[in-house]
Amino acid sequence: MSTPHRRRPSTVLAATGLTAVGALSLSACGLAGGDAAAEAGTEDRSISIIATDTPAYSGPLEIASDTLEEEGYDVEITYVTDIVQPNHAVSRGEADYNFFQHGAYLQTFNRDNGTDVVPLFYAVGSPAGVYSTEVDSVEQLPDGARIAIPADPANNGRALRLLADAGRLGVEDVPVVELSQQDITDNPHDYQFIEVDQQTLTQTLPDVDAGFLFSRQAVEMDLDPEADAILREEDVDAKPYRIVVAGRPDEVGTQKTKDLQAAFQTDAVRDYYLDFYGDWAPLPWDEDPAEQLSQWWKG
Repeated sequence: MSTPHRRRPSTVLAATGLTAVGALSLSACGLAGGDAAAEAGTEDRSISIIATDTPAYSGPLEIASDTLEEEGYDVEITYVTDIVQPNHAVSRGEADYNFFQHGAYLQTFNRDNGTDVVPLFYAVGSPAGVYSTEVDSVEQLPDGARIAIPADPANNGRALRLLADAGRLGVEDVPVVELSQQDITDNPHDYQFIEVDQQTLTQTLPDVDAGFLFSRQAVEMDLDPEADAILREEDVDAKPYRIVVAGRPDEVGTQKTKDLQAAFQTDAVRDYYLDFYGDWAPLPWDEDPAEQLSQWWKG
């Protein structure tokens, strides 16, 4: 279902933090670009971006990078395997942009960590679902079923909302981005929710009765994100979970950001997403995540 993604020389950083493997160091000097060009008073034709090291992110990013380099930009990509350091790095000015998260995670992270990173534009919609290697439908889940869900607050309530909408669980009437196990009001099937790091959801699924997966994780497990889900979100209900490219507030509206957005919204990137995910892949490129925050974020 996926196409091989091209990999130019880049830096891959481990989950333990932004310690570079190789010559690049994210110290006070920052990544390629950053504040150096501004201090020198020259036009900034460099772009530094941190992204998740999986094909769902690296594939479209490599295509966009090629477009930008054809336009004269020097693009430095840093791939990471964690979901904590990228926002800190952008907030500190060590990178211009990051590409690894959805809007709800970004807003929750800012609230909890005091960072100031904003969503600049959408890359792709990211409806998720509940999957099982044991049963074919949610009705087949046994009483006492063990269900894996993400531990992070931004994603914790998504499976709970799906189960509630399916009539399998009772929950408080709160926005899904705020929903947690504490908001369960009725659990007639005595489901046991196992909270795990979102990066380990694929490893956990074979050991539980059912589990929450992001669409990219379903693809990585050779599952059909739509057909194999026993419960699944619709993009119209999952606006908080659309994947964004994010940066500092001073990058809003800059020519560099406009060029980056244009590079992410080409026919080649569209084709990659449709091939990777399927024809259902939402591409809300004409919508502005900043304008939609008030629809779901009250923080």
